[in-house]
Amino acid sequence: MLYSIPPEQSFVDALARGLLARAGDDPLKLAEPLILLPTRRACRALREAFLREAGGEALILPRMRPIGDVDEDELALGEGLTGEFSEVGGESVLELPPAVPELRRRLLLAGKLMEQSEGALNAEHAAWLAVELARFLDRVQTERLPFEGLQDLVPEDYAEHWQTVLAFLSVLAEDWPAMLATEGALDPAARRNAALEAMTEAWRAEPPGHPVIAAGSTGSIPATADLLAVIAGLPDGAVVLPGLDRHLDDEAWSLLPDDPAHPQHGLARLLERLGADRDAVEDWRMDEGGEGGERGHDDHAASPERAARSHLVSAALAPAAATDGWRALAGQGLEAGLRNLVRLDALNPREEAAAVALVMREALETPGRTAALVTPDRNLARRVAAALGRWGIEVDDSAGTPLGASAPGAFLRLTADLAAASAAPVPLLAALKHPLAAGGLARPAFLANARALERAVLRGPRPGPGFDGLKAALEHAKTDRYRTLKISTLDALMVWIDDLAEALSPLTAAMAEREATLPQLMTAHVAAAEALAASDTEDGGARLWAGDAGEAAAGFVSELFQAAGDFEAVRPVEYPALLAALMTGRVVRPRYGAHPRLSIWGLLEARLQRADVMILGGLNEGVWPPEAVADPWMSRPMQARFGLPLPERRTGLTAHDFAQAMGAETVILTRAARVEGAPTVPSRWLARIGAVLHAVQGTDPLGDEASPWPGSTIIDWARALDKPVERVEVKPPAPKPPVDARPRGLSVTQVETLMRDPYALYAQKVLRLKALEPIDADPSAADRGQFIHLALEAFVRDWPDAIPDDAGEALEQLLKHGKAAFGPALEHPGVWAFWWPRYERVAAWFLERERERRAALAASFVEVKGEHAIEGPAGPFVLNATADRIDKLADGTLAILDYKTGGVPSKKELAAGFAPQLPLEAAIAQAGGFRDVPAGTVRELAFWRMAGGDPPGEIKPVADPERHAQEALAGLTDLVARFDDPATPYHAIPRPAYAPRYTDYAHLERVAEWSAGEEEA
Repeated sequence: MLYSIPPEQSFVDALARGLLARAGDDPLKLAEPLILLPTRRACRALREAFLREAGGEALILPRMRPIGDVDEDELALGEGLTGEFSEVGGESVLELPPAVPELRRRLLLAGKLMEQSEGALNAEHAAWLAVELARFLDRVQTERLPFEGLQDLVPEDYAEHWQTVLAFLSVLAEDWPAMLATEGALDPAARRNAALEAMTEAWRAEPPGHPVIAAGSTGSIPATADLLAVIAGLPDGAVVLPGLDRHLDDEAWSLLPDDPAHPQHGLARLLERLGADRDAVEDWRMDEGGEGGERGHDDHAASPERAARSHLVSAALAPAAATDGWRALAGQGLEAGLRNLVRLDALNPREEAAAVALVMREALETPGRTAALVTPDRNLARRVAAALGRWGIEVDDSAGTPLGASAPGAFLRLTADLAAASAAPVPLLAALKHPLAAGGLARPAFLANARALERAVLRGPRPGPGFDGLKAALEHAKTDRYRTLKISTLDALMVWIDDLAEALSPLTAAMAEREATLPQLMTAHVAAAEALAASDTEDGGARLWAGDAGEAAAGFVSELFQAAGDFEAVRPVEYPALLAALMTGRVVRPRYGAHPRLSIWGLLEARLQRADVMILGGLNEGVWPPEAVADPWMSRPMQARFGLPLPERRTGLTAHDFAQAMGAETVILTRAARVEGAPTVPSRWLARIGAVLHAVQGTDPLGDEASPWPGSTIIDWARALDKPVERVEVKPPAPKPPVDARPRGLSVTQVETLMRDPYALYAQKVLRLKALEPIDADPSAADRGQFIHLALEAFVRDWPDAIPDDAGEALEQLLKHGKAAFGPALEHPGVWAFWWPRYERVAAWFLERERERRAALAASFVEVKGEHAIEGPAGPFVLNATADRIDKLADGTLAILDYKTGGVPSKKELAAGFAPQLPLEAAIAQAGGFRDVPAGTVRELAFWRMAGGDPPGEIKPVADPERHAQEALAGLTDLVARFDDPATPYHAIPRPAYAPRYTDYAHLERVAEWSAGEEEA
């Protein structure tokens, strides 16, 4: 018998209701049938449905088995066969070889691919490729296709890379069967097919003595379709189809077998396979006699509104050739299907997730009401779960958490990265700051050590490799006069580093080998991870393998040990990436603790389940339906010739899921208008529903105010969650510290900061805040300027009078000083490729200028320090400077030069006094404030800009140096007097037109808050 449950009814609830009605008052009769369902989750959902329908009473339930997940435990083939037919062809069905474990299969395929590539593939790439190869293998075996035709798929006029792909696929045809035979196992898809075929043949030969009901399957797997055909013909067998469309006319229905993107394509093909007409399928309703009832007489039939919505969806998703009949639907009451149907268009994924979470939270206000988000978008699912956390709600996400993203999975990956990178700063800190890391100490003490180590040696240039490099950097830090940690703290860190090295020694020793096997690396890795995870009160293993995630990680490690015994040795440096590849697909699912009335389902989990409020999220093209991704192994024509279904079939399956979910009591359709800044395209199903509504009534009212929950209202609620109750005007900070806390001396560059951004100087001098260097920092633009300054300073010191006559020798000397100044930074590829060639051009340009100047020079002074005292209302104020270079000219006057590798102040900035560095240095020089430089008139002020481009350098002179010096000194005297007044605040960027190019203190100044305009706020 063939039955169908319409989409406007909850499939598992209707199925349970019919079975209970069939059993009547006989509790044992309910236990008679064997129920075959598509998935394990469908079995659990049916058990819960029985509980709901029976009002919580105890029941003897029928046997429920997942038809698509066959093995001895799950399908229990022996229970489904009579004693005479427990053997098929002389072989016990229960003696089928086991399915090869997935990790073992990946490693076998990866090893074969590495062998076939003759060294072109490393272990990591082979493991990722093995995942795709296994997926392709499952597709081929699911469709029961032979591999013999592979060689004919690639004609000679195809691109050469297809021949390479074919060579990889030959592994499956030529070597894989023998490898499986050696393992004594079958591929999962092949074993499922064999088990289903065995059951099919057994039941065809002798029907079972009990009812068999296959429910919820569309027969998309050929072996399943064969079994369904047998069950439908059994004397006491029934096939219950999910959501057979009865609204399509016969002409449109006839088009479906050739339209794989249609939601009913699978059911149409199945009925064709069963040799049945659509009219032969009855609506599911079993009375006490077990007979099918008349259509439309189910006491639990859905409301007319939901039936109208199913009709609307059927029309919207009709084949393209049948859409000309949309206008004829006017007057058929499709508008009623819009009741409790809302479309919600959010601006971005964050807003979409907030709105979905609000809808789910609102559902809990009604006792017993359930809500579920159905989406293939894992990012949306994670955002919604996080948004529900603001109310302390843990939601059941059926997809679980990837093992690699769980606490123990991430810890295993990070410790592997740490060892492979020789304790480089970023992987080292990532591992040490992981919550599981304790290293035998109390967690707070361990974390304090990690932070101290970060401040001591991990910020700025990278230390030497390994723990020895860290200890050498700590020794160097002891001699640094700018150190921020005490010597005793650095000594304590030295001891702690030794403890870390000992804890991780098994893994670091294994990583030092040229090659190692996976079991060797895993043994060392587990030992090191457990040692690092140990605290002062708990064993490392107890902390690492605890909880659901710990058990999942332990299971993965155990399975990998068993699977990797004969995998060829790998280079240890490849191990972290290989581990990450092998973790792919492993998930952690919590067993308890989630909210009983809220769920997040993927499409597979949602097919047969129903919540009172169904939120269909991520309805954008490329997400739902998913983008038709190109197959890495075969082009579309090749797939068609080989017999594989085209990608549109997946679109049809997801369309069927959409149509089923639309039958819920309340449905919310959500999408984000932009994702990662790019505009999105609404799902084709939304567009089609809108098109039908326009054809029927001239408008698309989804989301209008007439809806009980209009989308705009939900969005407003979501935005209101984070909207401040009261708008508070944020003003720029203007601290006024007491005069005795204010600095009594500044450098010439700090004077410029005081003018452009007084708050930055307040933070630096009064609060004594200093920006930390980046972790594992590459040399910066400031470092480049320092390197060039050092090289030019050393060259001028070595050649104070005349430079070598030989231009080649002079350039060689300057390049030698450059290499000494750049030092280890030259080992960075970017420095060697970009900075060094620019320095070479700067060196050549600098020598030309020097030859021109030396004849008019009496002496040159480089990096010379000087100071000058100014009397202020609060006492003396000392101005200090370090001049890049001061030349004493032949006539006794002075020239002050400032080397610039970046921007040079403009004439406007100089005239306004916002570039006082050189003028103030001139004032100090005229007063004789520079050490070893006699007082004199400053005749020349100039910026030497040396960027190394085209041209490599240029000289920017400052006109009228004496006037600029006098004005700058007078301006500084006035500035000192102003800031000696306790009423003068340290404003943040008082003149935006003269704001500094960069400041370390913008986040403390909250510039983005108080400088935003009304629209930006």
